[in-house]
Amino acid sequence: MLALIQTIVLALDLYWWIIIASAIFSWLYAFNVVNPRNQFVGTIGNMLFRLTEPALRPIRRFMPDLGGLDISPIVLLLALFFVRQFIVTTIAPMVL
Repeated sequence: MLALIQTIVLALDLYWWIIIASAIFSWLYAFNVVNPRNQFVGTIGNMLFRLTEPALRPIRRFMPDLGGLDISPIVLLLALFFVRQFIVTTIAPMVL
């Protein structure tokens, strides 16, 4: 059971970094730092979008319009942090 909890925590940690990479990539794309016509850049952007958008879309529905500022990744990171801490501090000690 402990191996399952550690695997879930690892998956949450990996998704954490994917969300951060997606946010950084969106900034680089918005400020024309990366070439959007490059096939490799487009593939990376599409992959990050497909991995993060299903989790970010429901959050964006409930967030107020803040103009050009999108704080949904921050809300998702806070939720992931809460779930991770809940697993580590509450569920894992019950297993041990």
